[in-house]
Amino acid sequence: MDNFSLEGKVAVVTGGLGLLGREHCHALSEAGAKVIVADLDENICQEFADTLPSDSRGIFLDVTEADSIKKLLQRVTEEFGQVDILVNNAGVNDMFENPALAPEQSKFENYPLQMWKKMMDVNVTGVFLCSQVIGGEMAGQGRGSIINIASTYGVVAPDQSIYCKPTGEQQFYKSPAYPASKGAVLSLTRFLASYWGRSGVRVNALSPGGVENSQPRHFIENYSRKTPLCRMAKRSDYRGAIVFLASEASGYMTGANMIVDGGLVVI
Repeated sequence: MDNFSLEGKVAVVTGGLGLLGREHCHALSEAGAKVIVADLDENICQEFADTLPSDSRGIFLDVTEADSIKKLLQRVTEEFGQVDILVNNAGVNDMFENPALAPEQSKFENYPLQMWKKMMDVNVTGVFLCSQVIGGEMAGQGRGSIINIASTYGVVAPDQSIYCKPTGEQQFYKSPAYPASKGAVLSLTRFLASYWGRSGVRVNALSPGGVENSQPRHFIENYSRKTPLCRMAKRSDYRGAIVFLASEASGYMTGANMIVDGGLVVI
């Protein structure tokens, strides 16, 4: 079980204040790592970091700006001397301001270009830049583990019927941008695993399924019927996978996509 220990390790979690970001931070901290909670509000990041069991920090980070990532890396290396784990968790999903207009705006034929560009900027370019800056530091150290948070929608297409109301009316359509961005993350994961293998840096992806988070009851039921386990994920369901991928327990694993989705993609 010592292979699962992260004692003495330093982990950066981007999007650390997000729904799963907080869970990733807790899991890594409980396994012994010093955690850098990185997100857009430094004060809230630090408040959250203070609740973690290990010596942790909250630092401002905009994953779309290389200078912001370089400043974070400088602060971390000055205080802790190294970065051992990078969880590229920061990401955005579609948000339609007017729910009444969402069914039309979310159609592929009408999907706004600006929403496509924002999704790619955060979900793909953000992973690229953080890996380039922080992963480059790891390669120089000769060790490290990068975990890119992808999605089942990077593997299979969305079933649009999940987003139907009980009346059969389409509440909205899952957009093309999110699956495309997560598919790109999986390809980038494989590229980096091959590129940095000889440098001692492992790069893997975690593809989570949908997390229950106060969605309408009909959506939860629609989604749950798609999974062999007949439920959506709990927030804590990914803690074990994060620790496994970050630790030496997965020491001979790189370029892989670890799918944790209640079996959704197998049926």
